Amino acid sequence: MEGLLDAIAALSLVLIVLVLASVRRAHIRVEYSVSWLLAAVLLLLLSRSEFVISEAARFIGIADPAVALLLLAGSVFLVVFFRFSMIISRLRDDNVALAQKLAILEYRLEKTTAR
Repeated sequence: MEGLLDAIAALSLVLIVLVLASVRRAHIRVEYSVSWLLAAVLLLLLSRSEFVISEAARFIGIADPAVALLLLAGSVFLVVFFRFSMIISRLRDDNVALAQKLAILEYRLEKTTAR
């Protein structure tokens, strides 16, 4: 299990570095990077705390703490993906509303210039 914990800690650190580098290069907006940073830090903390993982495994009813860690990691990323799905849905709705407003303005402009 120690190897799995070390691997998840390393992957968490890589994710933190990648997110911070992406923010620095303006490839990702700061408000979206917060979710990734929180998820990576949470996984890093979980991977360094065997007691918490063992207790979580016991609470869930899973015999192997490594499986519990993977379940928790998957759950964390599912929450992040759900948050981004909500953001994308809101942006799509805003895009539709903006396109409708633009169409109305173009119609009014054509109507006034035709006179």
